[in-house]
Amino acid sequence: MSSHTDTSLSTIARAAYTTFEPYHLTSYFNPQLKSAGEDTGLDGHAWYVGARAAPLGETTASVVAAAFYNFNPALIERVWPLAVAAGLETVSDRRWSMLDSVLGDALGSLATDAELVELAKRLHDVGDTAVFAGRTLSAAWHSAVAPDVPHLELWHAIAVIREWRGDGHLAALIDAELDPTEAVVFHEAVHPDPNARKVLGKRITQLTRQWSDDEWAAAADRLASRGLITRAEKNETLTDDGVALDAHIEARTDALASAIWRNVPDAEELISRVRPYVKAVIVTGILPGTKKREK
Repeated sequence: MSSHTDTSLSTIARAAYTTFEPYHLTSYFNPQLKSAGEDTGLDGHAWYVGARAAPLGETTASVVAAAFYNFNPALIERVWPLAVAAGLETVSDRRWSMLDSVLGDALGSLATDAELVELAKRLHDVGDTAVFAGRTLSAAWHSAVAPDVPHLELWHAIAVIREWRGDGHLAALIDAELDPTEAVVFHEAVHPDPNARKVLGKRITQLTRQWSDDEWAAAADRLASRGLITRAEKNETLTDDGVALDAHIEARTDALASAIWRNVPDAEELISRVRPYVKAVIVTGILPGTKKREK
């Protein structure tokens, strides 16, 4: 029998996401990304797609595009074959060596903390209870193996849980009838509450997802026709209906991410125990929106 209510489970799922995410993001935001790409002969897009999708194996680009959802399929069609040609095992090995260095530097003496070993094991145990039906990317990460290094094993355990949540988020987007381009335009639209969500901004989103101005504008027109946004010269803004849909998507994402915590009676304590290691990453200032601080 579960020791949590459905409401508290959703709250726990949200807390796990906000707590773990900075640790996971070190794979995609760190000072060594350029050299990792150069070592494998990949540009920034090819490195990101290759490093994140490597556990899927040498599948077709269309499968990777489906798993990534809000990236332009034309981008995936261009860069995925480059990552495959570079060798997915080579890309994975270079990602692990990069993370070993970045996380090792960030954690310092915490990297040898016995607590880190225990946390990695506990979170792997949580991931092992997940049902992966319909959750392609997280299933692939669950099948991958991390090096026998505590801070990398923690990263891998977090990656499985994070991508499991992400796969559920895609289901919520599909249920909301937001296609890939609409999803990014909707997410980047101005929310009346500036603290409601973190955004990349239109320029960075277009750069990373590779949606053209025309594709962006067409998606914005479709969202406006549904009464979800209003359009201005430089940006889009959520309407009341848009705000309501955004809240619904986030609530559904939390709900869909909650089952993994159902049989973890000490879930809140477990999540809290990870925070010192996440803080050690945040204070390095390597992640967007953070500044280097004294530990």
